[in-house]
Amino acid sequence: MKVGTDALLLGAWSSVPTTGDCLDIGCGSGVLSLMLAQRTGPSQLVDAVELDTAAAAEARQNAAASPWSNRIRVIERDILTYPGSADHLAARGYQQILSNPPYFTAALTNPDRQKQLARHNDQLPFAGLLQTAATLLAAQGRFSLILPTEEADRLLALALRTDWYLLRVQQVRSQPDKALSRTLLELGRQPMATEHLPELLIRDQQGQYSPAYRQLLADFYLNF
Repeated sequence: MKVGTDALLLGAWSSVPTTGDCLDIGCGSGVLSLMLAQRTGPSQLVDAVELDTAAAAEARQNAAASPWSNRIRVIERDILTYPGSADHLAARGYQQILSNPPYFTAALTNPDRQKQLARHNDQLPFAGLLQTAATLLAAQGRFSLILPTEEADRLLALALRTDWYLLRVQQVRSQPDKALSRTLLELGRQPMATEHLPELLIRDQQGQYSPAYRQLLADFYLNF
């Protein structure tokens, strides 16, 4: 599976706890889990849950080949059944949950099953995602996501009706002459003032990566 800009943005942007474990919902190839492991301490574990068999196998291979192989566990399972599983992982209370979730709600079904699972939220509706995250998150934990702007507005409206609070938010624009394309969200279960970060531009008018984007991703690119 390809490594997309969305995953890179979320992995670099999200808050990370100084203690406690993390969860990557719908890990795909595992890039978010790898970034979490890189950013957290040697005693912190990352659980990566993935429904698709091929994607889970790729995530295991990538984790095994990384310096953090002993800290990443890939679990092939439907996240909506995860809290009630025999693992009893809901009791762990993750300090950070990340998700780059499927987001097309009205688009045509893709005949490619992997792309269908990755892009359409039939298997992971926003209501179910928020409910599952609420079950798995520690009291002071954070839930970070990236979504297309319109879908982010829809998820946020649902979250605010179900006892979530918006902690951080940042809009993303791919180029100066383009419309806003993505929104980075960080939610929590405890009320606090929302941090509104300035708009993030990925590429400038000449098509070069912006200084802000370079700074955000500097720790994850070898040649940037």
